Amino acid sequence: MKRFCPYLWLMPAICVALLLLLVGCRKSPKEKGNFPPKNTQVALDSTNLPIVFLNVDGRRIMRSRRLKARMTVINNGEGKMSYADTLTHPNQNADYCGTVAIRYRGQSSYRMSPKKPYSIKLKNARGKKIKQSLMGMNADNDWALMSAYSDLSLMRDLLAFELARPYMPFVPQGRFCELVVDGIYYGVYIMMERNSAGAHRLAITSPEKRADALTGDYYVEIDRKDEHSIISKRPALSSSGEANDSAWIYYNLKIPKYDDLSDEQRNYVAKAIERMEDALVTTSYDNALGYRKWVNVLSLIDYQIASELCHNVDAYRLSMGLVKRRDSEDPRFFATLWDMNLGYGNCNRFGADRTDTWMWQNNDVLMAAGDENYVPFWWHRLMADPGYVSALKARWRQCRQEAYSTRNIHALIDSMATVLSAHGAQQRNFKAWPSWNRYINPIPYIASGYDDEIRYMKDWIDRRLAFMDKELLGAALDP
Repeated sequence: MKRFCPYLWLMPAICVALLLLLVGCRKSPKEKGNFPPKNTQVALDSTNLPIVFLNVDGRRIMRSRRLKARMTVINNGEGKMSYADTLTHPNQNADYCGTVAIRYRGQSSYRMSPKKPYSIKLKNARGKKIKQSLMGMNADNDWALMSAYSDLSLMRDLLAFELARPYMPFVPQGRFCELVVDGIYYGVYIMMERNSAGAHRLAITSPEKRADALTGDYYVEIDRKDEHSIISKRPALSSSGEANDSAWIYYNLKIPKYDDLSDEQRNYVAKAIERMEDALVTTSYDNALGYRKWVNVLSLIDYQIASELCHNVDAYRLSMGLVKRRDSEDPRFFATLWDMNLGYGNCNRFGADRTDTWMWQNNDVLMAAGDENYVPFWWHRLMADPGYVSALKARWRQCRQEAYSTRNIHALIDSMATVLSAHGAQQRNFKAWPSWNRYINPIPYIASGYDDEIRYMKDWIDRRLAFMDKELLGAALDP
């Protein structure tokens, strides 16, 4: 059933902004603080994608704290057009029409990109969270608007997630959309689910302070050091297996947040991580003290396949999520995916644009460059286990016959490219953010246009598949 926004016409600020958008508008001083695109006069009339309108009334969006704003999401459904002029087209379906709390999000995607990503929480007028479905995705209140500025295909995150979806317990969903902020067209974005605690996401139950309830659920990320990081007791290893006493691994408590945990809970998580790492250095892989008791091996394999296929420069060492359920349910950590936009040949740092190396062996390059985030020692330990490697090879063979087949990967890319191009979405995006025939940090390939970027990505993937087939299966496949 369609949901309409009955008071959409009562939003004069939005209506005036939309009219200005259709005829073109000039950048005013108050708009400079919200990082508008280089070309602020791109007009959006109609699109096959949902349209997200954010209205902050010229106030500055911050990174450190949330700003109360209004958001309307026009979504008339797959295969149907959405219209920016809501006065002429008043009876469109509105997935959402109300209050949000918004801030900028991300690390390198924020610092290095003029097209900023956003964190959005749905709220009612009293500031209480609202869980609602957006663009056909499951209801929740916690969403990310991903900007994909340095990903000129606009699809690398979604491509990686869709390929991994059949194999992992939870992989975020995302939908392409077009964003308008205070009447200015900001381009193509991805409305993305997050690795959060919702019932349709990681389904995390709040831990308690004793007995089995103390043992879960927790979500931690291997990431940059923060003031509350749990520091691994074992340093990162070089490719030859030598420990580097200045290279440490940081586990950050994400769900529940550090400040919401008791000392008992914080200590439990630290001990659980230590227990897992201890098991990964035992002399036997298979006895009662072996690591399989504490890690979900198949989830690590599926994480590794997704990360290595796109040769993700951040793999293993940044934004790698680990979920710990209650012991009565499953005492093992399992892995989750996030942040793949620098994959598939889209980064010129640390050899990430190569197709003939492994990211799990990349610590030598990282150490030589003086980076502060490293691949945990235990990936070397896993890859020294014949049983793990055998399971990895078997899973790769299975994946290559299914979702990771060359045919399926190319078809998925073509389908996304068609959606983005058929009614001018990517064309408008690159009018707002001119990107062709110029270097954009940190991409290694200067594309002449969208078709050229898609051709480059397909060619890179084909070469990467050939390398992984040879290394893991002994022969190239062409499924």
